[in-house]
Amino acid sequence: MATVAAVAATGDRLGQVLVQEGLLTREQLAQAVAEAKAGKLRLGYALVKLGLIAEIEITKVLARQYRMPAVDLTNFQVDPKVVRLIPAEMAVKNVVLPLKREGRTLTVAMADPTDIGLLEDLKFITRYDLFPVIAGEFTLRALIEKHYEYAAAADQQLSSILRDMEEMDETDVEVLEEQEDEAATQAQIDDAPVVKLINGLLTDAVRRGASDIHIEPFEQEIRIRYRIDGSLVEIMKPPMKMKAALTSRIKILSQLNIAERRVPQDGRLKLKMGNRVIDFRVSTLPVLFGEKIVLRILDKGNLTLDLSKFGFEAKAEADLMKAILNPYGMVLVTGPTGSGKTTTLYSALSRINTTEVNIMTAEDPVEYNLMGINQVLVRNEIGMTFAAALKAFLRQDPNIIMVGEIRDLETGGIAIKAALTGHLVLSTLHTNDAPSTITRMIDMGVEAFNVASAVNLVVAQRLVRRICKDCKAPATYTEEELASLGTDLDSIRHIPFMKGRGCDTCGGLGYKGRAGLYEVMAMSPELRRMILRGASVAELRDQAVAEGMLTLRMDGVVKVRKGVTTLEEVVKETAE
Repeated sequence: MATVAAVAATGDRLGQVLVQEGLLTREQLAQAVAEAKAGKLRLGYALVKLGLIAEIEITKVLARQYRMPAVDLTNFQVDPKVVRLIPAEMAVKNVVLPLKREGRTLTVAMADPTDIGLLEDLKFITRYDLFPVIAGEFTLRALIEKHYEYAAAADQQLSSILRDMEEMDETDVEVLEEQEDEAATQAQIDDAPVVKLINGLLTDAVRRGASDIHIEPFEQEIRIRYRIDGSLVEIMKPPMKMKAALTSRIKILSQLNIAERRVPQDGRLKLKMGNRVIDFRVSTLPVLFGEKIVLRILDKGNLTLDLSKFGFEAKAEADLMKAILNPYGMVLVTGPTGSGKTTTLYSALSRINTTEVNIMTAEDPVEYNLMGINQVLVRNEIGMTFAAALKAFLRQDPNIIMVGEIRDLETGGIAIKAALTGHLVLSTLHTNDAPSTITRMIDMGVEAFNVASAVNLVVAQRLVRRICKDCKAPATYTEEELASLGTDLDSIRHIPFMKGRGCDTCGGLGYKGRAGLYEVMAMSPELRRMILRGASVAELRDQAVAEGMLTLRMDGVVKVRKGVTTLEEVVKETAE
């Protein structure tokens, strides 16, 4: 590293040049110098931080001063493979970032051009000839943080925890399972490497935006996977000797019975990350070689409750808003597990949650705690079923009722009667599309005339992965691939298809985040008459489409046209 005196001299010269060129006043320079000394910063960084000068102007001055090329990093795409050539700790400490590799030459961006020793160290570590360029320190630090801290640092943390475990004796691990009975102190528990692993896993999963953590024991190994944007990604394989300790520690945190290994158990735990408190729903299941544990991450910070941001098309959103603002009737949301049904219902409830209405929900489990809403946890083992909760709700003067799921005739019957007697009822079902929800309820035993009278709207939904914004690029498809959409080829042939190339932001997947596909069927007088006549699912669908409903596949094509997702995602998640 350059000496303090050299850096100070650099700052003095830089400040004088900026004043001479009229880019800075002496008062502004004095303010920046004071800021730099107080925060132990370089002068250029302090100037940009205070907003006194554009970073590009400082970079140009330094480039002339040291006769080195300068680079503007604001729109520069850094190759994730090249980033790995310099260790994270070294990059952060010395404010240096590898930009590109051409043959045996590696271009590196530096904030301090006087640091010759750093270049020698980098040449030794990377085994490349170096081509240094000057970059603005403010932008450079932001890029280093983006490319290293959230990916490499997390990986290093988990790797170091694993290395600690490999060095342990099996006897060091087995004790943890008994620590609850031995009333061990909290300090001793926190020092255990297995606790560091679990804490690291939980925080790493939240940082990566995972929705679930899967811990799976097999005969020869333990596998840990995250579900990120709907797809499972393998993260690590801890040593086999950690199996009992991992399971026991998670059970202790979730207040489960660590001695019971023969039956499934459910619990919850909380994790504090800075100012955020993250809830985890924990489920254990006995399998052949131990207990599989799945932790569902319930991060309220990621919960979007604004229906207008969900991606509904104009008519679909208008129909949904009209239905939930009705004083009575039934709104049903359908789709497979993990398709975002609960989030849609919570968002609808948030839209109509005022001090003037009494909202009651029966859920299994209660995923998020919503202020102003009376939420009841369904517990079948003690007789607190959906049907029992619904009966109790009707004696509690409700305006709006949400039933987590209609699973049987008793629940469906009570919900329908509530909708017909002046209550707004929201619920979910497991069906493939909106029209089949109607026939599913009739097959369950609910009378067709009650279904036709009570149901106001049905929403079927799926979640597809969004194309990563940082690496989105045009894509082309063959005629066969286009035909897989099952629509008229001429209508889709000229769509500007997009795909993600894969970058550091999305971990090379090409996708980041998820978007919803929605099939919204509003009940018209004609559809109600068709239900009474016993119309088939196909007939109901054709009539709804004629009235303007978009099927899931049609909504998927709209999202592809808008560049939100890819053709592959739509084909995978929707049926023709």
